[in-house]
Amino acid sequence: MRPPSEVVFLFDVDNTLLDNDRIEKDLRRHLESEFGAEARNRYFAVFEGLREELGYADYLGALQRYRLENLCDVRLLLMSSFLVDYPFAKRLYPVPSTPLAHVQNSGSPVILSDGDVVFQPRKVQRSGLWEAVEGRVLIYIHKEKMLNDVEYHYPARHYVMVDDKLRILAAMKKIWGDRVTTVWPRQVITPLIPKSPPCILLPT
Repeated sequence: MRPPSEVVFLFDVDNTLLDNDRIEKDLRRHLESEFGAEARNRYFAVFEGLREELGYADYLGALQRYRLENLCDVRLLLMSSFLVDYPFAKRLYPVPSTPLAHVQNSGSPVILSDGDVVFQPRKVQRSGLWEAVEGRVLIYIHKEKMLNDVEYHYPARHYVMVDDKLRILAAMKKIWGDRVTTVWPRQVITPLIPKSPPCILLPT
């Protein structure tokens, strides 16, 4: 166990530092182009069902389950390549490194994300976020239920959690209380301004 830091900054990935909505749109376009609208719709029906079942997005798991319905469609083998080789670095928000670099002077930035054990680490690595936080990465199925483990790996007197999901922030606040400051990055979109995540500090 490490000696406690004064402050540890915890950053979510999807729709916090990385535009996951854009990635999903790209995937939808790719599926329709390669397999047709019906296959696209069926894949995302399987995907949403699996997300409801697991509590997190599992793109490769949904592909495997979808394949069981289409065992003879060899084109599906190329879909996994689209996901695994996707250029995630191009989907970072315009200034993702700025908050990570800024907090270095005040504490340690740590990636704290939900996801599967294959695709989510791949996304963090290929986006460059893994390197940006010098390997300080934690990925769980339900991170709000793993705060004891977060404390074990990165003990601190105070935590700052940056996440686009209000339910996650509320759950962590309920457990950690005054030991955590929650920050909600609200994405703002206009026709002329790139999508970027200004931060809103939630009341402690």
